[in-house]
Amino acid sequence: MTGSTAPLQVVVDTDTGIDDALALLYLAGRPDVEVAAVTSVFGNCSVDDALLNIGLVMRLAGLEDVPVAAGAAGPVDGRPASLAPYVHGADGLGDLGLERPSPAVVDRSSAEYLVELANSAPGRYDLLPLGPLTNVALALELDPLVLTKFRSTVLMGGSGPFPPLGVAQIVDANVSNDPEAARAVFAAPRSRLVMVGVNVGVTTVVDEAAVQLLHRSGTPGGEFTAAVLESYMDFYQYAWGRRVSPAWDGLAAGLLVEPRWITSFLEGPVAVVPDGRLSRAHLLRTAEGLPVPFAQEEARTAPRTTVVTGVDAAGFLGDFLAVLAGTRG
Repeated sequence: MTGSTAPLQVVVDTDTGIDDALALLYLAGRPDVEVAAVTSVFGNCSVDDALLNIGLVMRLAGLEDVPVAAGAAGPVDGRPASLAPYVHGADGLGDLGLERPSPAVVDRSSAEYLVELANSAPGRYDLLPLGPLTNVALALELDPLVLTKFRSTVLMGGSGPFPPLGVAQIVDANVSNDPEAARAVFAAPRSRLVMVGVNVGVTTVVDEAAVQLLHRSGTPGGEFTAAVLESYMDFYQYAWGRRVSPAWDGLAAGLLVEPRWITSFLEGPVAVVPDGRLSRAHLLRTAEGLPVPFAQEEARTAPRTTVVTGVDAAGFLGDFLAVLAGTRG
């Protein structure tokens, strides 16, 4: 991908919370990427707030002309949306009182627009879903082959293979927010589907020193990044006793652009399984590589997904923070 003459054409489907906003800014700051369209969905905040946050980020990045679509306000099965104000703030960006302009939106829903883009130029666009997979599942209802027409789909969600015995896991929020949609996506025909799960996202931690560098960057992007990360760390400090936060969506964006940062992966069918009151997407094998004693139907019928199991965290974080601070050469 890197070194190609034409920039990657990326369609971002986002529930624009803090890490989504930073992923968008990162893509906008990469000279080898063109953000072709942004579609909104509920998740970290309401879909209305997600749209306003897209408007803010697009203005900050100088991308006001990028097409934007309004998407699903809740899961495909009609359940009420489960939002995360305790993580991202009620507005999705830390409740900092930021001016958030409403973006102009196309006259099609996010799902309709995804189908339109895929069919307009098969193989041209890469799809980057960063929130619940509701819009993608609705697009599959309109065109069951839509994911075969994207060059690739790299999604932030899932939990990798099953963990070793006794190991706890971070919540798989994007899957839990709409498990039926996730089920449809992992079962669908596709060109290439890469799952960047919480199992690897949790290893890419933005620490206190990095945030201080962003504060001192003197650039609009760096100052915005530092401000929203301070709010993000208000939540994550209770997980590790430090004011840090994982990059999450930024990692998925980074691995789409720079697949060389994937240091290990597995391939196979993925199933959405219950995790108490929540749900997870797991590769159907144990930590030892053995088959699991359930989900036989998915094991027989689901296409293979590329499941990321290891990343070059230092390589990714160095580039991610340099782009956000405006210091990348």
